Amino acid sequence: MTSRETLKHHAGLVDRMATKLGVDLQQSAIDGDVLFDELTDAVLRCTDCPNPKHCQNFLVQSAQVDRAPEYCRNQELLGKLIP
Repeated sequence: MTSRETLKHHAGLVDRMATKLGVDLQQSAIDGDVLFDELTDAVLRCTDCPNPKHCQNFLVQSAQVDRAPEYCRNQELLGKLIP
């Protein structure tokens, strides 16, 4: 995977994890709850994850959750955005 593809993939994982938590990242940015730089950092943290396949498997489960898994490198940030 090229670095651009990797970034797009992990941006998707961050967005899907937020959605699973009931967080609309775009609306959170518009409302000022999260800065664009924080979202960029979240994607970069995600690219450092040693097991993104585990995350992908977690995200295909149908149930909404109330917190990101322990292994998620963005658990703290996403937790602050949960409505």
